[in-house]
Amino acid sequence: MPEDQLNRRTIRSHGAKVARTHMQDWLILLLLAIIDAILNAIEPFHRFVGQGMMTDLRYPLKDNTIPFWAVPIVAIVLPIALILVYYFFRKDVYDFHHAILGLLFSVLITAVITDAIKDGVGRPRPDFFWRCFPDGKGVFDPVTTDVRCTGDKAVIREGHKSFPSGHTSWSFAGLGFLAWYLSGKIKVFDRRGHVAKLCIVFFPLLVASMIAVSRVDDYWHHWQDVCAGGLIGLTIASFCYLQFFPPPYDKDGWGPREYFQELVDPNTSSNNNDDICAQQSDVQIVSLCIPPQHDGDARVINTLNSNPTLDESQIARVL
Repeated sequence: MPEDQLNRRTIRSHGAKVARTHMQDWLILLLLAIIDAILNAIEPFHRFVGQGMMTDLRYPLKDNTIPFWAVPIVAIVLPIALILVYYFFRKDVYDFHHAILGLLFSVLITAVITDAIKDGVGRPRPDFFWRCFPDGKGVFDPVTTDVRCTGDKAVIREGHKSFPSGHTSWSFAGLGFLAWYLSGKIKVFDRRGHVAKLCIVFFPLLVASMIAVSRVDDYWHHWQDVCAGGLIGLTIASFCYLQFFPPPYDKDGWGPREYFQELVDPNTSSNNNDDICAQQSDVQIVSLCIPPQHDGDARVINTLNSNPTLDESQIARVL
């Protein structure tokens, strides 16, 4: 459907209606946020870490290149800012609402899945030795050779959350959703061969990939952790986007599904159908009121009965 055929629906005119329609979705988002907070508070599984396993866990303990507080800015605030810019030009509350709702669902579902796996797996980080023994002196159980950590409990607890990478999954969830969103808005699959559009779509994915690489460079994650995190985030982002928007290659891929459904006014359609039925009934009544006194009149009646949709001018010509 061409964009110029659509009427604008703003936050002021349709915002309350859209919010009420999706109230249960916002409640589910709140529930997901609570669940994720609980998952971050509970103690992860402390996997057995023997003395012989410390060879691959002696990487230096470094600060984060991308701090924790920066991840929500990149994965949530930045995409919302671009969505808001598009709303100022388009004035489409359905697109604005569904884009933000889909983005938040993408990030929060990814966060719950990621943190649940982190707590259940309890894989030690590459720098686990220095988290466990900040003085560099290893202490192990004489029988099982399991570690007996002497470091800070909070630092040790964080050291058991290597798989999968939260930075990576959050980044691919938010920026992956943004890549889907941009591909629909700029009509990247319009078959006109503009490769520059693909560069725009790939840029958010490149940013997410560099965040993932930084997690390996900082020795906070193994390479398997970031691969799994990226796969989780991008998969959830794809499902959440397609829940609200058609695929970007669709002819209406630039707008949300509910927007096009709203354009269909059932009241107008029913009124048109009633008018048509009334016109047909009038024609049939006229044909029945003409007495067949002559052969020519009988032919006229047969013509009217066989063509109940004739308008008044056509009836006059027949008569």
